[in-house]
Amino acid sequence: MGPKKIKETQRDIIANNQQYNNRFNYANNFIKTSKYTLLTFIPLNLFEQFQRAANFYFLCLLILQLIPEISSLTPFTTAVPLIGVLTLTAIKYAYDDVSRHRTDKTVNNRKSQVLRKGYLVEEKWHRVQVGDVIRMENNSFIAADILLLSSHNPNGLCYIETAELDGETNLKVKQCLDSTNALGEDEKSLSQFNGHIVCEPPNNNLSKFEGTLTYNNHKYSLDNEKVILRGAILRNTPWCYGVVLYAGKDTKLMQNSGKTKFKRTSIDKLLNFIILGIVIFLLCMCLFCTVACGIWESMIGYYFQSYHPWDTVVPVEPVAGATVISLLVFFSYAIVLNTVVPISLYVSVEVIRLFLSKLIDWDKEMYDVTSNTAAKARTTTLNEELGQIQYIFSDKTGTLTQNIMTFNKCSINGRSYGDVIDDTTGEPVELDEHSRKVDFSFNHFYEPTFDFYDQTLLNEVKAGNPDTHMFYRLLALCHTVMPEYGPDDALEYQAQSPDENALVSAARNFGFVFTERTSRTITIQALGMNEVYELLCILDFNNVRKRMSVIVKYEGKIRLYCKGADNVVFERLRPNQEEIRTRTQEHLDKFASEGLRTLCLGVKDLTQQQFDDWKTEHHKAALAMENRDDKLDAVYNIIEKDLTLLGATAIEDKLQDGVAQTIANLQMAGIKLWVLTGDKQETAINIGYSCNLLSDDMWEEPYIVDGHTYEEVMKQLIAHRRSIDNHINVGKTPRNRDDISMRTFSEGSLAETLGDQQGGFALVINGHSLVHALTPDMELAFLGVAEHCTSVICCRVTPLQKALVVELVKKYKEAVSLAIGDGANDVSMIKAADIGVGISGQEGMQAVLASDYSIAQFRYLERLLLVHGRWSYYRMCKFLRYFFYKNFAFTLCHFWYAFFCGFSAQTLLEAGFIAVYNLFYTSLPVLAMAYFDQDVKPFYAHKYPNLYHPGHKSLFFNYRQFTISALQGFVTSMVLFMIPMGAYHDKTDDYGLVLADHYLFGSVVATILVIVVTAQVALDTSYWTVWNHITIWGSLVFYFILTFFYNYVFKGQHIGSLATAMADTTFWFTTLLTTVVLLLPVVAWRFYKVDVHPTLTDKAKLVQRNARIRHKGESGLPRPFSGRRSRRSVRSGYAFAHSEGFGRLITSGR
Repeated sequence: MGPKKIKETQRDIIANNQQYNNRFNYANNFIKTSKYTLLTFIPLNLFEQFQRAANFYFLCLLILQLIPEISSLTPFTTAVPLIGVLTLTAIKYAYDDVSRHRTDKTVNNRKSQVLRKGYLVEEKWHRVQVGDVIRMENNSFIAADILLLSSHNPNGLCYIETAELDGETNLKVKQCLDSTNALGEDEKSLSQFNGHIVCEPPNNNLSKFEGTLTYNNHKYSLDNEKVILRGAILRNTPWCYGVVLYAGKDTKLMQNSGKTKFKRTSIDKLLNFIILGIVIFLLCMCLFCTVACGIWESMIGYYFQSYHPWDTVVPVEPVAGATVISLLVFFSYAIVLNTVVPISLYVSVEVIRLFLSKLIDWDKEMYDVTSNTAAKARTTTLNEELGQIQYIFSDKTGTLTQNIMTFNKCSINGRSYGDVIDDTTGEPVELDEHSRKVDFSFNHFYEPTFDFYDQTLLNEVKAGNPDTHMFYRLLALCHTVMPEYGPDDALEYQAQSPDENALVSAARNFGFVFTERTSRTITIQALGMNEVYELLCILDFNNVRKRMSVIVKYEGKIRLYCKGADNVVFERLRPNQEEIRTRTQEHLDKFASEGLRTLCLGVKDLTQQQFDDWKTEHHKAALAMENRDDKLDAVYNIIEKDLTLLGATAIEDKLQDGVAQTIANLQMAGIKLWVLTGDKQETAINIGYSCNLLSDDMWEEPYIVDGHTYEEVMKQLIAHRRSIDNHINVGKTPRNRDDISMRTFSEGSLAETLGDQQGGFALVINGHSLVHALTPDMELAFLGVAEHCTSVICCRVTPLQKALVVELVKKYKEAVSLAIGDGANDVSMIKAADIGVGISGQEGMQAVLASDYSIAQFRYLERLLLVHGRWSYYRMCKFLRYFFYKNFAFTLCHFWYAFFCGFSAQTLLEAGFIAVYNLFYTSLPVLAMAYFDQDVKPFYAHKYPNLYHPGHKSLFFNYRQFTISALQGFVTSMVLFMIPMGAYHDKTDDYGLVLADHYLFGSVVATILVIVVTAQVALDTSYWTVWNHITIWGSLVFYFILTFFYNYVFKGQHIGSLATAMADTTFWFTTLLTTVVLLLPVVAWRFYKVDVHPTLTDKAKLVQRNARIRHKGESGLPRPFSGRRSRRSVRSGYAFAHSEGFGRLITSGR
């Protein structure tokens, strides 16, 4: 073992100098994600498994059974199920670890070209070291985190795909320094490169890197645009070279592969308490038997020693001897009654969850043909939690909407374009598939998929309108899109966001085509004429600035083009533009009311002197090693002012199919939906109305919280809470769904019960207000308003705020939460929620990779919850209730027998039966029920969403339901024992001989037990399949076959006992009487409950049975988006989707 590694504060590297770099003991490039080896698997896996309380408990029991003085059972009864559980679990762990070993081996043995002593040699990845210079070629994986030195492209650009790193498939661009790019691919020069790099220590921040490079007596600042991370793939770049900064476990890929938070279901937590309670109950029974044994031995057993002598270790004195025997009996009964704590429960639960997860994977109804994507259960431990969701936290863009942006409308110089006006009425015409589209075929670069309907805008462009030309030049120049030409010279754009792509594509179709970019130029083709602009600077976008600008020079004129949020651009306009500003604002309001995403555009002419003076300050800020971003923002603010307003763009992000109906059904199911989005307030509100999240039928306008200070936010929250309280006091709250009486079982009355839940409250809160609302002093006030709202919309929120909102609800509400999103900014929210759902969308796969379940469209969430979630919860609860019932019925037979055997811990049932009761005789019927049972078909689960409601209150399995099942098992065991005891006690045959010995009586009780619990599972089964028939009736047949086979072939202790009993009519009468006495009350009670106090499920089942169902169209869905806006204010809906960084990358600070 080497010395303990000191935590790094900075990384110090000299390229091509391993002697220097080895002093710091940096990690090598070997990756190990596996846990076990062949030597360590058995001991390490057993150690992990015995850390589970249940496994350790049964190990202790097994050890006790090895002590003859206290055990009346062979170790076989505990060893068989324990070894079975340990083996199955070990096989699962081994399978998972073998997969990890294979992945590690594949990754570590990938080939890389490394410079060694002036020559390129092929090395395996795990031999690459920090400081090595490596060559990467097109379509190859990057071996480690590297600093880019040189590239095939003259401007030092290279393209990478980061799908393995963050799931995103759109190409990203990196660029090296000019001073190192001059090295080219000269192996001699590269092997002599001795740059000294000082940078930050290993960390998991994918979007930020800070460091310096000292080379040839010059010091250069390094940022994230010059670094390529391990896991990326080089694309569209023949070759590039780089020096390794971080290797192996220090790479950002491995730093981000930390353990995901372990999620447990509420049923798991409940089971832990129940098992603890059962153990306490077991100890109480053992203690009772201990005391009773002591009394019996001292009063009776002491005088029967001539027939049943005490063991030699027992003192001969009555009290002392009885005390020692009773203490030994305590452990004996702990062994005999151990099956009341079910070891097979955990294995059964995991097997059921695995199968129910596969049902989700196999569901054709959740398969999306368009994207060829099926639903996927990425975890097998949370299925029943899907049936108990109370809060859904959803992203908007790409989740509720398609995140496929289309240029819809615009405003240029105070004139609105995009609507088709009816010549007779002067009103906009409703567009449909028959509407006439603008013909762009005159343009060689036009896209057939681009749809626009207002011919007047194209006419203005063709007529040479300078405002429209300036408008589209801005869209063609002010962006960070990269052009790419396919094999047929087809022009394609690689954009960071769909918004950017939509705007550049719009300019392209209207004749202003962005064709080429270098680090210093942008080339566009304006109405057929090539225009090459010198790119002087890009003022990049970020979430604080909410805008981006470019400064270009063309024909000696320097001009700044800017696009951004309306409030940001408006406050930077030069004076005396009130008229165009007012008209543009009116257009923005109109666009926002239609749910469109808007940006404002502005320009500014600069003199050479103005630019030079500003560029000097910009250069200083760009090279700053501390607070670089803040200093750049301050410099940007200096020049981004006195803009001339050009107009505004409006982009449509259409709702996904079925979103409105899905949200309506989820709300009727009693689920509260919170939308957490980065969009502007009014855009989010209008999308909320169009997707049924908000309704004109609500009792109040949506409560708005948009204060900037702590006091303002608190004042608004208090006012909203008073308004809610006033409504509650005057009785306008919704009726309790459980209190609705029903006179008939008709579909109409059922629709009333399960139908329209109009009204309610909604809350809209802005991100800057949420900063205060999430503080410890105000979070309860915020939650006090939000918990009374059926819908909550949080606008302008950061990814961290999304996670904090989820954590807040989890902290104070005993509710199960689900988060759903499709982008990297949703990952923190998905991980924070009890269940995370990722959508395979336009923003990459990072949300899917972090999720527990993945679906292709938001509309599939309805089936995931209302069908699969509800079924999983229903099936698991039914399984648990039956499982505890049958185990109590089985185990407590020994307790009743204790009263007849002097509390000696003598077992009633044969040891072999005890060992395989849960494994063979009663396991398959209950598993079949847990796999296939359903109370209503999927159609009715969708039609009557309120059937989902029992999961919210855990009505199907809770302490009460467990107590009922345990009591039923308790009574069953007593009746099972007492009726046969009465029938066979002192029974003689026809010749006066005693018939009933211990073995025969045990066989009779065991047989009746199997028959009764199997009949009970048949009663519990609501939906019969062929597998239910096979397992239920097959289990009974299998019991008799196995019993006779074991006794006659293996010469079991009970040989001939069951055959002798079955030859007598007493056995059949006793079996029939016991079964009727136990099951008749169950059947009668269920008939009474269904007839007199039916649940919603009972009503739906009867409607389903009678098949008198109308289509859901009239069953009470909340009204769809009506288009009325009379009560709402209208503001613009700014949206700017792409992330910061491309601007500095393209220009590299020049």
